[in-house]
Amino acid sequence: MSEQRFFRFLQERIGLDVDSVGVPMVERALQQRCVAVDAVDLHDYWLRLQQSADEQQALIEAVIVPETWFFRYPESFTALVGLAQKRLAELAGERPLRLLSLPCSTGEEPYSLAMALLDAGMTPTSFHIDGIDISPNSVAKGVQAVYGRNSFRGSELAFRERHFHALDDGHALDERVREQVSLTVGNVLDPALGSRNGYYDFVFCRNLLIYFDVPTQQRVFEVLKCLTHENGVLFIGPAEGSLLARLGMRPLGIAQSFAYVRQPADAPPAPVPPRRSQPVPAVPVALNRPTPAPVTRPSRAAPVAAPAAAQGDSESALLATIARLANAGDSAQARASCQRYLQQFAPRAQVYYWLGLLSDTEGDARQALTHYRKALYLEPQHPEALLHLAMLLAAQGDEAGARRLQERALRAGRESER
Repeated sequence: MSEQRFFRFLQERIGLDVDSVGVPMVERALQQRCVAVDAVDLHDYWLRLQQSADEQQALIEAVIVPETWFFRYPESFTALVGLAQKRLAELAGERPLRLLSLPCSTGEEPYSLAMALLDAGMTPTSFHIDGIDISPNSVAKGVQAVYGRNSFRGSELAFRERHFHALDDGHALDERVREQVSLTVGNVLDPALGSRNGYYDFVFCRNLLIYFDVPTQQRVFEVLKCLTHENGVLFIGPAEGSLLARLGMRPLGIAQSFAYVRQPADAPPAPVPPRRSQPVPAVPVALNRPTPAPVTRPSRAAPVAAPAAAQGDSESALLATIARLANAGDSAQARASCQRYLQQFAPRAQVYYWLGLLSDTEGDARQALTHYRKALYLEPQHPEALLHLAMLLAAQGDEAGARRLQERALRAGRESER
């Protein structure tokens, strides 16, 4: 098939697994670019693509469609403020805080970081934020910092009154916020990033990994881990936690924050399921895509006291207890509460998902597979069960099965974003 060479090009250049985003989407992008350059057919366009670095970038831009808005996953920004205040006290004026947003897309995330810290009372000289993205067009829009209504979602929009002024075609960000952020074009695996080893106190990298195969995911996370200071915090997307646990990081246990730190040096490493060796794309890069809507996931932080539900508790109370125990890192009690729920109430996909994730982080792949599949029997489009089952299948060498599940997870994620 003539499109296959374009699929290989995207895999090699940006690490994109075309099956994960859907072949029709890439085919539409190819048709758009053929029209844009007056190519006779795909063969003619392929020749033009090989001869023009600008056209190669244009095709990548056509495939990468950013989906972002201000203060997406607001719990992460609330968690950041508390952690940043503590870290700033530890630095005691030695230097400002350093933050990284990668991929930064059109700037909504790094500017949200700046607004959150300024609103918390931090001085402009106490922190600086770098934003990096593969797309020159996205970075240019971020530098311009004029945003339409699609960048402002939800009911909490008071920040817009504080930090923007209205224009005829949108809202322009105030210079005071823009000065806190530097946006540049870059690749997550650019060797130049090696000079920033341990440089950042806080790294935000979200909406990225579900478009990569397992080896590429591991490479990217190793880079992110190196960029993060040994006492720093890595914020990830809601569907990426189990891989971090296997790479020597643990969740902080702050509900819905998706914040991870390094494992203590004396902590036993998380079990790693056997993997079949697979080729790694030459230059995978940072993409910015929608991910499934957040759901509560268990934490492996030190257990804290959390009351268990009594036998007569309501269904909603027991579900809340499971979430509280899981986020507090009390895996044993969370598992017991899941079993108690299944004894008292009708089976629920989210409960089996929690059981699967508990087994997954404990290294019991067989049980994790069983629980994820039960979750999908009850709710076929449960996005995170789909994604984590795909990761397990990929780890066991079932690439075709993993890709099918990734496609389903992406479709479910798009629906939940709407």
